[in-house]
Amino acid sequence: MSRPEQLAPPEVFYNEDESQKYTASTRVQHIQAKMTFRALELLNLSPTEHFILDIGCGSGLSGEILTEEGYQWVGMDISPSMLAVALNREVEGDLFLSDMGTGIPFRPGTFDAAISISAIQWLCNADTANNDPKTRLKRFFNTLYGSLKRGGKFVAQFYPANDEQLTSITSAAKVAGFGGGVVIDDQDSKKNKKYYLVLTAGQAENQVNLNGVDMKGTERPGKKLTRKQKKDEETKKTYIMRKKELNRRRGKHVANDSKFTGRTRRPKF
Repeated sequence: MSRPEQLAPPEVFYNEDESQKYTASTRVQHIQAKMTFRALELLNLSPTEHFILDIGCGSGLSGEILTEEGYQWVGMDISPSMLAVALNREVEGDLFLSDMGTGIPFRPGTFDAAISISAIQWLCNADTANNDPKTRLKRFFNTLYGSLKRGGKFVAQFYPANDEQLTSITSAAKVAGFGGGVVIDDQDSKKNKKYYLVLTAGQAENQVNLNGVDMKGTERPGKKLTRKQKKDEETKKTYIMRKKELNRRRGKHVANDSKFTGRTRRPKF
């Protein structure tokens, strides 16, 4: 069976009829609820973190879970028909019509966290000549990073079509400054296997290797430390020991150079 993202762009595929059918399905409701609860479990939010962005919120199935759990939320989606269904169902979150591939249109540090259920794989599709997946992924993760508070978390359940898509998504997140990796539930089950991208915005020195996806979390790229700043970060004892070792290695290198020509070769470390 063909995947929805292979059939048409999301705003076209999820038309009025498909949106109604999708939302009314008890099977879809059950699966969406289960994946949303799992996303919240992976977010592991503190009791004080309440403002969440739901990316690809659709008809508000995941948003209803957020409301039940006591969170305030904003949902964004590219499908007008999906959002219309959400309005008719009177979900409690604020709804926003927007394409995540054009960026997250909110001020820096707006959200404590963000979730996305079954949506970000659409970014990997070139639905039109102007839709370049690499550009859309870059824009999405860069602006998402900015919209989160420092240390804010993002969990996305998604369906990568292949390893290439998985690598494209995780690489774009890493370049944007996120740290984290991928959690795979029911890894040995072809039917129930679920991928969750678990990211932190700006968590320094946080290296995670989950299910084969290795991403090093660092602060968002900025100015490099000067030599003096690096020195100040060291303890006095560590600095003295490092300098002694450096001088010892330099002296040994020159002494062992039998073909000394008047110019000392810089040792390689």
